Amino acid sequence: MQIGLLGAGRVGAQLGPALVAAGHRVVAVWSRTPGPAAALAARLPGARSTTVLAELPPADLYLLAVPDAAIGDVLQALHLPAGSLVAHTSGSVPLAVFHAFPGLRGGIFYPLQTFSPGRDLDWARVPLCIEATDESGEATLLAVARTLSDQAELVATPQRQVLHVAAVFASNFTNHLLGISRALLKEAQLPFGLLGPLVEETVAKALTNPPFEVQTGPAARRDEPTLVRHRAALAAYPQWQELYSALTASIQQQLPAAPGPPDASRML
Repeated sequence: MQIGLLGAGRVGAQLGPALVAAGHRVVAVWSRTPGPAAALAARLPGARSTTVLAELPPADLYLLAVPDAAIGDVLQALHLPAGSLVAHTSGSVPLAVFHAFPGLRGGIFYPLQTFSPGRDLDWARVPLCIEATDESGEATLLAVARTLSDQAELVATPQRQVLHVAAVFASNFTNHLLGISRALLKEAQLPFGLLGPLVEETVAKALTNPPFEVQTGPAARRDEPTLVRHRAALAAYPQWQELYSALTASIQQQLPAAPGPPDASRML
């Protein structure tokens, strides 16, 4: 397919080469700043870069890999032939964003993955969530997605938005907690790598069991003396101490009710 790629940031920089590797042709790369657009286009045979939306050449599909807050502005500024298929890559922006642009066929092409410069992805293992305003657009987006990934699924906006929230908990929040762990170990002059086997086992176990059912640690044990010691150790970091207490409370709210004192009448 002939594809116009709008956005040369973290998602676009990974998506463009993946599309080319899958046999598609990226005809143009647009970005508000010329440097990133030119750098990405140089990696894509036959692609040209532009900072002017009106200069986008004809394409079978236009993919918007731009920040969520910019999607509406970019759609407003686009001047494409009626019936052009345009899909954004956001996990949270609804399909309804296209309702204000009846001349376009709208869609969603959401890759469920975290993107960072310098890290190559195995796109065959990246789930791609597809949705469109018409069946033809849906079929086109699914066809493109299946050239990239073994996991291309139709996912409607309400489910995709829940998926995006779940992904924030699973990825972004987890990464933040690992950052806290690294900072604490650095302060204690201990290597962060010590946590590697623990983290790997935790994730492996959570992916093969209901996570709440395999929760371990002092919160799950209701080990109050250890919890007190941990809060004391975090006294110099009040924000992290507060977070520790909030997560402890959340874990304990998911536990079965603690057993009460023995019923004396049943012991007679």
